[in-house]
Amino acid sequence: MTNRKIIETRVCIDDDLGPFNCKLDPDNRWNGWLSPYFTLDTTRDLSTQTLRMADEYGYDCADTVHVIDGRADSPDTVHIIERSPSRYNDGPTAVAVRIRWRGRDHGTAPAATITAATPQARKAARRRKAGGRGAHRAVVIHIRWQYLDEGSDTAASIVQPNPNVEDLYGIGGWEWTWHFAIWWCACGANWNWHETTCTTCDLTRDTQPEKKPCDCGCDPEQGAAGEYDLESEASRAHLTSTGRYLRWSESEAQPEMRPCDCGCKALKEGARKAGGILRELVPNATAAALIVEDGHPRLISVATDGGIVWTDDDQDRGPFDYERIGGADAALHQALRAVTDPEAFWEAGWIPLENDQGIKAYAIKFPPPLPKQ
Repeated sequence: MTNRKIIETRVCIDDDLGPFNCKLDPDNRWNGWLSPYFTLDTTRDLSTQTLRMADEYGYDCADTVHVIDGRADSPDTVHIIERSPSRYNDGPTAVAVRIRWRGRDHGTAPAATITAATPQARKAARRRKAGGRGAHRAVVIHIRWQYLDEGSDTAASIVQPNPNVEDLYGIGGWEWTWHFAIWWCACGANWNWHETTCTTCDLTRDTQPEKKPCDCGCDPEQGAAGEYDLESEASRAHLTSTGRYLRWSESEAQPEMRPCDCGCKALKEGARKAGGILRELVPNATAAALIVEDGHPRLISVATDGGIVWTDDDQDRGPFDYERIGGADAALHQALRAVTDPEAFWEAGWIPLENDQGIKAYAIKFPPPLPKQ
C-alpha cells in the first residue's frame, strides 16, 4: 500500500451496478466520481452484473467484464468472448484472448493478449482447455463493445492487479460514474458506507436496531431525515421495541419539539460537507458562490476571509482540481434534493445573488468542521 489515503467502503452506480465492497482513494476522482479497486471474488460479482446489464440494455451501451480462470501449469489457451448481435452495430461481435498461463506470475499483461476472433483463434479455443494441477490463476478482461468497431486499442483491455492497492483490480476508474453506496439510519439520515456513525442520533451503522413487527399503526417504510421524533420518551421506547422511531405525524410530542421539514437542515449539511471537501486543499476556505441549473448546482467561486481564491473561469483551476470541485458539487446536489420549500434557503443561510440572466445563484458560508472523534 502506498502513502495514499486508502479506505474500505462500498460503491455503486445508481441502481444499475452494486453495491460492491472495495478499497479506494477518496481524493482520486474524475468529475467527482470514484475509482474503486475490487477483490477477485467481487470482480466476479461485478462481471455477472455487467453481463446482465448488457443482456438487458444491449451491448452497444454497456461494457462487460470477464474473469477467465486457469492454473499456473496450464498450457497456453485461447478464449473467445462474444456479444449478442445488434441491429444498430455491425462491428465485431467477438474477441479472442490468448493466455500464456505459465507466464501469469510475471504479470497479467505480458501473459495475455487480445486479438480478433479469427477462424484460427476459434479453432484453437476448441482444441485446448486450461487444465493442470497448479495454483489457481485468473485473468480479468474489460470490453467496451461500443468502441470495438472503431479500432480503438483500448476498447478491450486486460485489467492488471494493482500492486499499490493490495493487488486489487481497478475497474471503471476515470470512466464509470462510481459513487459511494449509502446506509440508512433508523432516524432517517443517510451516510456514505464508510461513515459508520450517525451524527444525528449517535447510532452506528453496525448497531442499527432490528426491525420488528408492530401493530400500533406506524409506517414501517424507511423515512427521511427530519421525519422522526428523536426526542420524546414514547418515540425512544418505540425504537427499543420495534427498531423504528415514531414519525412526527405518529408522535404525541409537543409542537415546539417538531423540527422544520422544509429542507433547511439538508442545505446546512450539504454546505458543511462541501466545505469539508474544499478545506482539504484550502483549510481556511469560508464561503462559496454557486449557480443552480436544472436542479444541478455548480460552484463558481470559493473564498477565504482574505478574498476569492478560485473561480470557475480560472484556467489553471487555482488550488482546486475538477475532481475536488465535482465532489463539492455532488454534496450540494444531494442537499438540494431534500428542499420542499423555497424558504429553506433563507433558513439555511443560502443568500440569493441577483443577476441579469435570471439564473438561480446563491452565496453560502461553510459551517465550522465537526470535531474529530
